[in-house]
Amino acid sequence: MEKKIFNVSACNDSLGNRLDKFLQSQLIKISRTKVQSLIRGGYVKLNNITIYGTSKKIKNNDKIEINFPPPKEILIKPYKMSLDILFDDDDILVINKPSGVVVHPGAGNYKKTIVNALLFHYKNKLSSVGGKLRPGIVHRIDKDTSGIIVIAKNDNAHINLSKQFSNHTIKRTYETLVWGSLKPKSGKINEKISRSIKNRQLMAVRKEKGKKAVTNYKTLEIFHNLNLPKISLVECQLETGRTHQIRVHMNFKGNPILGDKSYGKIKRKFKKIDANIEKKINSFNRQALHAKSLGFIHPRTEKKIFFEVERPKDFDQLVKSLKNASI
Repeated sequence: MEKKIFNVSACNDSLGNRLDKFLQSQLIKISRTKVQSLIRGGYVKLNNITIYGTSKKIKNNDKIEINFPPPKEILIKPYKMSLDILFDDDDILVINKPSGVVVHPGAGNYKKTIVNALLFHYKNKLSSVGGKLRPGIVHRIDKDTSGIIVIAKNDNAHINLSKQFSNHTIKRTYETLVWGSLKPKSGKINEKISRSIKNRQLMAVRKEKGKKAVTNYKTLEIFHNLNLPKISLVECQLETGRTHQIRVHMNFKGNPILGDKSYGKIKRKFKKIDANIEKKINSFNRQALHAKSLGFIHPRTEKKIFFEVERPKDFDQLVKSLKNASI
């Protein structure tokens, strides 16, 4: 059973906070609901006494101990789902992931993920480096982001690709639609990213405690007219691969991604605009972000390989509508 101990000091900013809120701020990857469940289940001690109340206020010199229960064995079942396969050999698999599909199981979603589909099509022909929940998964893109990912079919390929990602030699290009126009139109965003202090489920630019994150971008086109607010089509090339990196960096620049419910406004009101284009913009129900291309060294042949896919239909139709509505 894993154990964690927290000692509350007078200089701690959380003095006077509820016990569940304090623990959730310390346990980055655990939701507040899960923390409350641990407390009510008798897994938390306050000053060596088991406590069941989640709203207990913490004080100076309090000692909080969590004894995590052993993880439940989770069985990941194969799921019949078609995969858009770009490349397939004995070592790797390259696929074009549709938006709306999660890459690997987690957070209560253990059924209709890319991993479940991989288990259906490839069974035991996947790397084991990522563990039972992530067989073959070297990297991922967000649920609502479309585009290319590479899968490892054996451990040697997985280790090799992971090193390429760590060394930042993987070539990754994304296309996105953002609100406004970036200034300058092309450039490099070199801002560290870490877990947000305000919302632990999100990421944020944090200059002191963040991890290095570098996004190169260039504006491909700006759509606007007298009634249409500026929207830009932007290409981004990643030097690093932090969680939500492009979404966080664009928001930091003041140009959140269109349709991003977490880092940008969900809907915007327009003045005297064609109702059809307004509906298309506001009904785009995901972040307009597409992993367009991926280039790397094949782990066995050591040859450079490169893949590129077109924007998905919903993204492409929105771009075309914006072109038609702009000057």
